[in-house]
Amino acid sequence: QVQLVESGGGLVQAGGSLRLSCAASGRTFSSYAMGWFRQAPGKERAFVAAIRWSGGSTYYADSVKGRFTISRDNAKNTVYLQMNSLKAEDTAVYYCAARTRPGLVSSQSGYDYWGQGTQVTVSS
Repeated sequence: QVQLVESGGGLVQAGGSLRLSCAASGRTFSSYAMGWFRQAPGKERAFVAAIRWSGGSTYYADSVKGRFTISRDNAKNTVYLQMNSLKAEDTAVYYCAARTRPGLVSSQSGYDYWGQGTQVTVSS
């Protein structure tokens, strides 16, 4: 199994920045890629970004392109989500997920392990 723990969430003003971290442990060698998802109250969990461990190829949802950056530190088995120009609409619980198969996908079913989430609140 792969264990994922998110951190870095908090309260920020609109236009501000926040950096989330996702630390992976356990059978991390089985993880091909990592993804970030978010879920706002009353809404479905939505894809945010994904990154491949090897090579660092990335994939972003249109809603965050140009504002968010996903990155990884292979030595630390950690993935980051740098969020800039935050909007109130970005308020959600952010989840980290691990995919064990090739490819970068946006569907929840494409990921095999999930963290417990970290709250991000953007005030307007």
